[in-house]
Amino acid sequence: MDEPRTAAVGVAVSAPETAGVAAGAPAETGRRALGPVALVLGGVVSVQFGAAIAVLLMPRAGAVGVVTLRLVLAAVVLLIVCRPKVRGHSRADWGTVLVFGAVLAAMNLLFYQAADRIPLGAAVTLEVLGPLTLSVIASRRLGNLLWAGLALAGVVLLSGGGFDRLDPVGAAFAVGAGVMWATYIVFSARTGQRFPQADGLALAMAFGAVLSLPLGIMEAGSKLIVPSTVGLALAVALLSSVLPYTLELLALRRLPAPTFAILMSVEPAVAALAGLLLLHQGLSFTDALAIALVIAASMGAVRTQAGARKAERHRLAELKAGVERAR
Repeated sequence: MDEPRTAAVGVAVSAPETAGVAAGAPAETGRRALGPVALVLGGVVSVQFGAAIAVLLMPRAGAVGVVTLRLVLAAVVLLIVCRPKVRGHSRADWGTVLVFGAVLAAMNLLFYQAADRIPLGAAVTLEVLGPLTLSVIASRRLGNLLWAGLALAGVVLLSGGGFDRLDPVGAAFAVGAGVMWATYIVFSARTGQRFPQADGLALAMAFGAVLSLPLGIMEAGSKLIVPSTVGLALAVALLSSVLPYTLELLALRRLPAPTFAILMSVEPAVAALAGLLLLHQGLSFTDALAIALVIAASMGAVRTQAGARKAERHRLAELKAGVERAR
């Protein structure tokens, strides 16, 4: 999540002007607030139901084949829509976008390998540990150790005391995907600073598709060009990449970054719901409690970090005011 992409707009009006609209103001404000929230939640639902369709597609093309089709088709759509410029960029710009593309490919390959072995809700819960750990480390606040401990408790519950219940290989892939997700966040922000609009994302997606293509061909071969498989893969690309990125971009123009991060924390729950409805992957009470603990830890970490930033801004404002008074 990139802090500079957010915008908070405040409108100040005098008391006489607000007197006539006071009754309708709360409803209008509520509608404006619900708009970007609905966009983010729509993106979350889109991603996880796209992942569920990808799991259904895996028997046809394998996990690596599905990732290849998703990245290739998403890259084609983004390149057509964004039409990024390839000239005028520095070597550092290209280095950043190429690393971003490699991380994007690795993150998807690891996650789909996990989803092929363990339930979707469990895979996303373990994957969320990557961004959560990054948030805890970045904040450097003692209070965030509480949220880290809560997340750890959720993981222990999810594993049932040992990852053999989940399939240790699948769990390892999910944790690896979480590490790549944390790295993805860092390089997504750097790419956004170096490339306009979604140009960097389109170029990174294309590079990730090129990297995954040989692996996909090795695993699936001619299965990658079966029309019905390509059609389902296009649905996965649109639901898991193109649509959520678009919805999030629109939402971030009107939604504070901490609120956005909190909303994204519900992904494990949505993944579990998608797994239940499309894949018939039931949840035990212990699994549901474990997912709830990880979600609570993610939300708590985001709120703690946002509170720290707000306190720091307030402290700096008071310091500046004190300097001005001393003059």
